[in-house]
Amino acid sequence: MTTAQQAENKGQQTRTVAELVDYIQALTIEIQELYCLDEIPWVLGVSWGKDSSTVLQLVWNAIASLPPEKRTKTVYVITTDTQVENPVVSAWVRKSMQNLKVAAKKQGMPIDPHLLQPVIEDTFWVNLIGKGYPAPRNQFRWCTPRLKINPANQFIREIVRANGETILVLGTRKAESAKRAATMKKHQVDRVRDRLSPNASLPNSLIYTPIEDWSNNDVWIYLNQWDNPWGQSNKELFAMYRGATADNECPLVVDTSTPSCGDSRFGCWVCTLVNKDKSMEAMIQNDEEKEWMQPLLDIRNELDIKDDREKRDFRRIWGDVQLFERNKNGETSIEPIPGPYTKYWREHWLRRLLEAQTKTRRTAPENMRDITLITLEEMSEIRRIWLEEKHEFDDSLPRIYQEVTGEEFQDTRPGADYSLLGRDEWIVLEEICEGDAMHLELMAKLLDTERQYRKKTRRVGIYETLEKCFNTSSRSPEDAIKNARLKRELSEAVSQGDIAKVKQMTLGDVAAINEVDEGKSDEEVSWASMKFKKENSE
Repeated sequence: MTTAQQAENKGQQTRTVAELVDYIQALTIEIQELYCLDEIPWVLGVSWGKDSSTVLQLVWNAIASLPPEKRTKTVYVITTDTQVENPVVSAWVRKSMQNLKVAAKKQGMPIDPHLLQPVIEDTFWVNLIGKGYPAPRNQFRWCTPRLKINPANQFIREIVRANGETILVLGTRKAESAKRAATMKKHQVDRVRDRLSPNASLPNSLIYTPIEDWSNNDVWIYLNQWDNPWGQSNKELFAMYRGATADNECPLVVDTSTPSCGDSRFGCWVCTLVNKDKSMEAMIQNDEEKEWMQPLLDIRNELDIKDDREKRDFRRIWGDVQLFERNKNGETSIEPIPGPYTKYWREHWLRRLLEAQTKTRRTAPENMRDITLITLEEMSEIRRIWLEEKHEFDDSLPRIYQEVTGEEFQDTRPGADYSLLGRDEWIVLEEICEGDAMHLELMAKLLDTERQYRKKTRRVGIYETLEKCFNTSSRSPEDAIKNARLKRELSEAVSQGDIAKVKQMTLGDVAAINEVDEGKSDEEVSWASMKFKKENSE
């Protein structure tokens, strides 16, 4: 291990090919010693990009060099399928996992691959189309924990529960970014054993990063010069990175002066956390056979708009108006924080996604014709949310599905197609409400709440639920925002100790009450005054 640790001290200095060969030999011994040191199982996380593929290959080769009687400890290889990965990368991942599984069994390797997925409630489309979560932003990055972190952490916790502890092997490198380098350097200080860092988020698990000081060139030299032990061609991975580079340049790395295409990034095709999906754009630009992905890129770009306030509700997802101080063009105003996508836009995104899925199944290469952008299980959960949580009993999902695909939607959820209320009742309700969206929403919630409690043996909680319907849906947007501002002003007055203002806002104004008696409209009188008058009249 001494040689490998000395090599670490070189930091990001450029290695010659000969130096890299020596370092890999020392690193192989280090991996073998760590593997044989104890019975703690390893969990190796791979995305099947260049870095994690390098680590997996290093670990495989090191363990394969051990005598069979020493290959006793299982190495769990986990990959998280977010279900919104770039389709080309997703196909590569599934192919790699299958090849790994077959080769491990054939060669007697203690490698146990697992393809993880988020639970149905956490998938991207269930949250965006079902619940109405807006496209992710750095200020509201709801996707990463649900799609990537939670599935992996759940698996690791299960291994810890079964074995007491685990070692997580990752392909993270300091050269990836300054932020990553700073984080890894911080963890190095707290190392409890050589090369093993504590895991802040998962107790009883340590992190091992064997290529933490490698450069992009080191990675590509290794992948191109060392054969893949599970029978997959690293040249395919190399070609995929080259195709995802804007200028289609990913030159063969023959020496340390040759640049690599190591900066290519793969991820979710719907990702709005970056300005552009450069990898997908480059794939479409560089390869005519990948032009079929254009509908996906179009949806991603449509989701990624700077201001989507018009597409979203004026209330938060729980139904309350929440205000924030907005500074635009030097002018300060108190505005409501926009909430989930409205019914219209949730239905719009579903339609767009199904259209893209239908089109790509016709235009994609033969091996990609079975592409699934949204699963039937996801649509079943979306339908449940729209019906049961949002009380949208017009049940538009099956209709949209049939209009776009020409097929009848088959919902496997028991009792999904049974309902006392449906599209006909919704149309009648729309006519009665005469275009008043809030009135329609309130009536739909009240009717559907009664329906949901209809078959219960005990109707405990129905009054509280009905009251919540009034609290969230009985005011117009203007009145609801006005009421929220009044509450904000009252809260500020209380915090500032402004007794006179608090009295004025809570006790009401006699003149304002008289104005109501004189026939003035409710809008001309403060909400607090009206409440005070009502309490006195009782």
